[in-house]
Amino acid sequence: MYIKNLYLKNYRNYKETNITFDPKVNIFYGNNAEGKTNLLEAIFICATSKSYKGSKEKEIINFDEENSHIQLTYILEKENIIDIYINKENKKEIYINKVKIEKLSSFLGLFSTVLFAPEDLEIITKGPSERRRFLNNEICQIDKIYISLLANYNKSLNQRNALLKDIKGSFGENKKELINFLSSYDEEIINYGVEIIKKRRENIEDLSKKVKNIYGKISSEKEELIIDYESDILEKEKNIQSIKDTYRKELEESKENDIISGFTNIGPHRDDISFFVKDKDLRKYGSQGQKKTAAICLKLSELMIVKEKRNDTPVLLLDDVFSELDERRQKELVESLDGIQTIITCTGMKRNVFELLRPNKIFRVINNKVEEIINEKY
Repeated sequence: MYIKNLYLKNYRNYKETNITFDPKVNIFYGNNAEGKTNLLEAIFICATSKSYKGSKEKEIINFDEENSHIQLTYILEKENIIDIYINKENKKEIYINKVKIEKLSSFLGLFSTVLFAPEDLEIITKGPSERRRFLNNEICQIDKIYISLLANYNKSLNQRNALLKDIKGSFGENKKELINFLSSYDEEIINYGVEIIKKRRENIEDLSKKVKNIYGKISSEKEELIIDYESDILEKEKNIQSIKDTYRKELEESKENDIISGFTNIGPHRDDISFFVKDKDLRKYGSQGQKKTAAICLKLSELMIVKEKRNDTPVLLLDDVFSELDERRQKELVESLDGIQTIITCTGMKRNVFELLRPNKIFRVINNKVEEIINEKY
């Protein structure tokens, strides 16, 4: 899989731009705040329907304009075109080959990408929500059932949380009556939640094997990185019914606390990923170098898993990460790019990295425009 073309109209700082990519390595360079990252964001939206910056959709529309259009043409066996239209009422329409997509589950997974940004170098030290987002984004690209499970779980969870807030503010018989309703939502989130835990655990097992090999290579086999899935539910149980029974028991024991807090405190929405090197919790005690290496390993492992499950290679987006890495980690990252369309943004790049990358196309981003550089040294 590779991107052939990206067209943007009224998208952030771009009034209108049209970019034709090389199937291999493409570099976009320029000063900060020129809009390099906006290009990667647009590509990411075409894979996930959302901005990885967490921006509201209307925020990506060019100032003083009413709507925005992203069109991405990619090659996977044949040419495919994604059109995304967004207006200031936060209404979004998605088309694949001119056919409107009615359900998000029909869209996700058609075009896949792996993004590596400077923030990802902190994924080890950030909060659990960031690691769950990483896990969800990866699995959603390879498993449509997981997309549906996640949507249904979140819907049931939000309904249960709303009921908990109502219970917290009620009294007497009314309060007892509302508490009785909790069990119906409990069964819903148990059924969806157990399947989510099962799929996450399977993914972590696969991820762990790949991370272990890559980390060992980068550390010259001096260290071993172990990752595991942390859950309030006894995730080591293999029997689905046993997990459901445990889940139900944990919810019951947490009910009083849930009512006090007005929030469901047990379930996969609270789970995390642990990282250990030499029996040390990397999240708390690892060096900066170890944490950066672990983050690289996670992203490279994600790339490998998506490639294996889809039987094709996703597009790799690198948002100014080389400046954050030492030469050894730069080299390891570059060596993993063979056969992968890679789109890189940077303000500047050391000659050794540039020579390692040997880009096929170079673009300068300046004054809200993208210019291809031909026959010119970078």
